[in-house]
Amino acid sequence: MTANMYDEGLPKTAANFAALTPLKFIERAASVYPAHTAVVHGDVRRNWAETYARTRRLASALVARGIGAGDTVAAMLPNTPEMVEAHFGVPMTGAVLNALNTRLDAGTLAYMLTHGEAKAVLVDREFSEVMKKALKDVPQNVLVIDVDDPQYAGAGERIGAIEYEALLESGDPAYEWSPPSDEWNAICLNYTSGTTGNPKGVVYHHRGAYTNAISNILEWDMPTHAVYLWTLPMFHCNGWCFPWTVAARAGVNVCLRKIDAKTVFDLIRKEGVTHYCGAPIVQNLLINAPDEMKAGIGQKVYAMVAGAAPPATMIEGMERMGFHLTHVYGLTEVYGPATVCAHQDEWSGLDVHERARLNARQGVRYHLQDAVCVRDPLSMECVPTDGETIGEIMFRGNIAMKGYLKNPAATEEAFRGGWFHTGDLAVAYPDGYVRIKDRSKDIIISGGENISSIEVEDVLYRHPAVLAVAVVAKPDARWGETPCAFVELKPGAQASAEELIAHCRSQLAGFKVPRAIEFCELPKTSTGKIQKFELRKIANSVAAIDV
Repeated sequence: MTANMYDEGLPKTAANFAALTPLKFIERAASVYPAHTAVVHGDVRRNWAETYARTRRLASALVARGIGAGDTVAAMLPNTPEMVEAHFGVPMTGAVLNALNTRLDAGTLAYMLTHGEAKAVLVDREFSEVMKKALKDVPQNVLVIDVDDPQYAGAGERIGAIEYEALLESGDPAYEWSPPSDEWNAICLNYTSGTTGNPKGVVYHHRGAYTNAISNILEWDMPTHAVYLWTLPMFHCNGWCFPWTVAARAGVNVCLRKIDAKTVFDLIRKEGVTHYCGAPIVQNLLINAPDEMKAGIGQKVYAMVAGAAPPATMIEGMERMGFHLTHVYGLTEVYGPATVCAHQDEWSGLDVHERARLNARQGVRYHLQDAVCVRDPLSMECVPTDGETIGEIMFRGNIAMKGYLKNPAATEEAFRGGWFHTGDLAVAYPDGYVRIKDRSKDIIISGGENISSIEVEDVLYRHPAVLAVAVVAKPDARWGETPCAFVELKPGAQASAEELIAHCRSQLAGFKVPRAIEFCELPKTSTGKIQKFELRKIANSVAAIDV
């Protein structure tokens, strides 16, 4: 390319260009607001100066033990201060943080530690037993660091070579860490759920972590010193990048080992919590808690929900508590949320059911994401924005993974045509908002007609007795497939299969009405997502109902 006058004598230098990295957020928070609270965990309260010093100690101690650029450090931790610190201290060394799902079995953990070539792992005492089993099947030597959280009162032995606090004592609180030389460098490794075959290792880069963290602030208009409650696991897409988001706002990390409604409401009152994230199951847990638990909350609380679209009952319940609900959408491959159902002022005057319809959409791209589009996966053309033509949601831009670790074929397929393919089927509306109709594998084809499981679920959620629902395909000799609904009722509520089918029949075309209803506690992932693959296995033996 021919140089022009805007290139000549105007070089990129250290004075005018720096690689984007979220590690700079904690440095700034400690410099500008050193005495402001950064972490709350039981009796532990640390400010940003103390937290920054601890992350530098962690980085220094890891470097002294041979951890450096391109190495992997795994973390088997709940939402504790050590997990917050790991999001900064590990990448300060140039290494990559692999936050492990704490509900996984030993075999899966062993695969991840082996595939990711972990050189060290931080292990909370609660998970020492499963990690001890996993490590027996890992071929490389792994430095095991015990984390003995005083908030954990259960059993569990120390299995490591050193305890976390002793490790930090050996580190330098003034350690001079260096930002990445290239913002494309890896910062984190996250494994997909692996419902079929081995899980894939999703690699994040510093630029993506930075841009998604800033986008979180922009989508929420998140103020300085926001108080964030960790209801979302930090192992899930690195907590949707919120460890870095909170640092960028010099906010407060209110840590939470385990979710229960009383503890959540107690912390919201005591600590003045202003923001939290969670799957629909978390929101429903709070909505359906006794009224006395919810009393005395004076501040505005902002909640972010991802996963299934929030039904009208959820929006109504959140409004009664005085909580403001924001619906986001994304996947592991796009750092968690990468679209938001941006609220329009004119929606406020609409009735709750119309607002629920609008808020159920997955929305528009995050501020710092380049593009989201619903495209035909074969032609790669955008589908008409008519709210009817189905295509696949695709992303492009900063908030997309580097690719899948050691899997170039899967990476190439995921980015085919210059877009990240989500596998989610959706429509686009004239206002630019998109709405998922289903996962490609979740579309039910009955008698040649396509049925969206999400559409059927939306109707069932409107029944006052329903807490959670999942609809999957059930094999049928005549129709090929018919809808089968698995329903979890609210505590103390009652409803029969016939009642729910009649409810569906009043709002759906006959071929979309479930032929089978099964009442049960729905199987869920550690992040609250319903495991439909488990329900598909059960659906083969569920008796159909003549509708």
